[in-house]
Amino acid sequence: MLVEQIINGLTLGSIYAIVALGYTLVFGVLNIVNMGHGEIFMFGAFMGVAVTNILGWPLYIAFIVAIIVTAILGYFLERFALRPLRGKEGVSHLAPLISTIGVSIFLENLAHQLFGAGNHPFRTSLSELKVTIGSTTIYYVQILIFVISIILMVGLIFWLSKTKAGKALRASAENLDVASLLGVDTKKMITSTVIIASAMGGIAGILVGIAFNSVNPQMGLSFGLKGLAIIILGGLGNVRGAMVGGLILGLSETFVVAYGDSGYRDAIAFLAIIVILIVRPQGIFGKSTEGAK
Repeated sequence: MLVEQIINGLTLGSIYAIVALGYTLVFGVLNIVNMGHGEIFMFGAFMGVAVTNILGWPLYIAFIVAIIVTAILGYFLERFALRPLRGKEGVSHLAPLISTIGVSIFLENLAHQLFGAGNHPFRTSLSELKVTIGSTTIYYVQILIFVISIILMVGLIFWLSKTKAGKALRASAENLDVASLLGVDTKKMITSTVIIASAMGGIAGILVGIAFNSVNPQMGLSFGLKGLAIIILGGLGNVRGAMVGGLILGLSETFVVAYGDSGYRDAIAFLAIIVILIVRPQGIFGKSTEGAK
């Protein structure tokens, strides 16, 4: 029982970590919280339903379609909701946040119109496949989710630390003006960051669909708020913090459901925010001023 709950917690935490990484990348470069990220994540989940359940195509096609669609949504979000506000005199620092909230509301209502309200089943051939080791049962879906999450996390860290584009993004996160003077195309870098973050949200949406076997238009708000809790828990703009924070939250929720009262599951994320803000406002890995590192 304990081992299975740990596996469940790591599976859920891996998904949370991917969602939080999208928030972290955007915050690290633009210093804003993208409240539209949860709904972009939700559209990725619905792309999985459309491709696998309606069209009957393989799951890997669903991942490709979700990445393309959410990347496009990320581009439009940056182009029409964030770019017009950037660098303008007299614009409040809260304006981008309000703008992304507007995008969030628009996308949720669009999902209602396109897909309808309520839960939509997400059926895959992997759902019932499992392996039993002693008294522990592990589903193939859990293995797939964990492996994809680790690949994304390790790949992102490698890209940020070892590639020219990743170093340019880190430079932009430190100081956009200085990065521009050093020859970095900061406008392109900002757009790329939002697109990459949105595409990662699309992947997370598919993973949530196959983990819970259903999706709905309201899921973006719930996962989006938990992603926000995670980046505060781990440290704003810190990639390692987002990964560790996601795993901590996933394990905490799983153990609360298994050994406590499931009604308090969603309260864990916001309790974590309150505690961290009181004890360590900069987060576990955060500093007083933090970029995406």
